[in-house]
Amino acid sequence: MAKKPAPPPSEQGLPGWFATFADMMTLLLAFFVLLTAISTIDPVKLQEMADAMGKKVGKTKREAKAMNIADVKSEVVAMLEENKQLQENVEISTSPKGVTIGISSDISFKSGSAELQLGIIQILEKVAPIINDPTNKFPVAIEGHTDSDPMPEKFQDKYPSNWELSAARSAGVVRELIKLGVDPTRLEAVGLAEYLPRDRPTDRVLTRNMIPNYNQTLEDKSRNRRVEITFKATHGGPVGATIK
Repeated sequence: MAKKPAPPPSEQGLPGWFATFADMMTLLLAFFVLLTAISTIDPVKLQEMADAMGKKVGKTKREAKAMNIADVKSEVVAMLEENKQLQENVEISTSPKGVTIGISSDISFKSGSAELQLGIIQILEKVAPIINDPTNKFPVAIEGHTDSDPMPEKFQDKYPSNWELSAARSAGVVRELIKLGVDPTRLEAVGLAEYLPRDRPTDRVLTRNMIPNYNQTLEDKSRNRRVEITFKATHGGPVGATIK
């Protein structure tokens, strides 16, 4: 009696196309991770890294006459180191926006007032030469910030809310910088009231309901009352220019 032919061996493991599909998914994931990283990159740190790499390969001179954003940070840090009495009330930070000088409003204005006090005028006198440097072409944004306390009734005739007060304070700083010789076409004044606290989260969207969480103590409120001067990370040109 003839034997029946043996059935063909069954395939073991995953089908052959699956490896190609998995490779494609991995590449797409890497691509989107790269896009996310680029969208939140700190241009100051990127420029500092590029400058450091340039020094290692023997580039000791600036290739272009104009300052880059890392040069601006170096100038600001040097200014602060030369004037140590300012350090208690001034904070330097970098972000995708650029280089920011944060100045406490507690030394800058009286409560409920937008009139500049001597403390901030002395700081602006040190900052103005950096802005006026012929090689510095970066636009400069002045932002006024407050804490979350509502405007006292006695000040409401002039400043109905923190929006008006913060805007008036930033405008006052702009006027002083213009007095110090800064080109007004490079400046912008912005009032942000209490809605951008200094220690806000960077990993999620800030909502109105979260604002009280960053104004719980007197120290929190003191940190939030500030003026920020930001050298915007662009290639220069008029205020509002974008990176190309």
